[in-house]
Amino acid sequence: MQVRWSCEVDRHPQPTGGHISTEPRINDRIRVPEVRLVGPAGEQVGIVRIDDALRLARESELDLVEVAPMARPPVAKLMDYGKFKYENAQKARESRRNQTNTVIKEMKLRPKIDIHDYETKKGHVVRFLKAGDKVKITIMFRGREQSRPELGYNLLKKLAADVDEFGFVESSPKQDGRNMLMVLGPHKKKTEARAEASVERDRRMAERQAGQDEERNQLAEIRAQHAAAGPSAPRRRGPADNLDPDAEA
Repeated sequence: MQVRWSCEVDRHPQPTGGHISTEPRINDRIRVPEVRLVGPAGEQVGIVRIDDALRLARESELDLVEVAPMARPPVAKLMDYGKFKYENAQKARESRRNQTNTVIKEMKLRPKIDIHDYETKKGHVVRFLKAGDKVKITIMFRGREQSRPELGYNLLKKLAADVDEFGFVESSPKQDGRNMLMVLGPHKKKTEARAEASVERDRRMAERQAGQDEERNQLAEIRAQHAAAGPSAPRRRGPADNLDPDAEA
């Protein structure tokens, strides 16, 4: 019995895929017999042949843009496509600029922290909250401190009360192994905090510029006064000018 082995090569490989354009079809790239045409001001023109729609686009010096390709017939609009793309890019850029990125800062404390360290770390928490960021407060227990969780709880309550003007308790204190955690959220959104920081920065720059201008004006007035008084006469030298001040009497 003879067995023959054969190996056939796939002469029609499957496509590996490629870039799929997300740009709408415009002008001559629209290959349909007719479209539902919308005018440049949004007015409904009706169903027209593609040749007529392209002619209207040329006469209006606009582009014919397919805005709803899945409709039957597809919807096309007369518009300045270059301007349309530019405005959309500007809107997307502005949206990204105003997008708030949630940032969680972390501050670690000990249950028996001294007053100076507490005030320093509280200042950092206030700064984070004023900037519109959340803050996770971690109380770290060591050794026998683990048997007294009320120390950490009371410290977190005190901190929350001290920064109440700038933030609120978003997640109440809870035990997590050897640590106790609490999350504070800011009263102001990050965009509002950035806007206020920008206004404050501009105010400080204006005050600094005003101080520099005032100083220059005062210096100019002094110079003007000296110029108006004229050159001062030289002082006559007397015998005392020749005495050596270090010489003994």
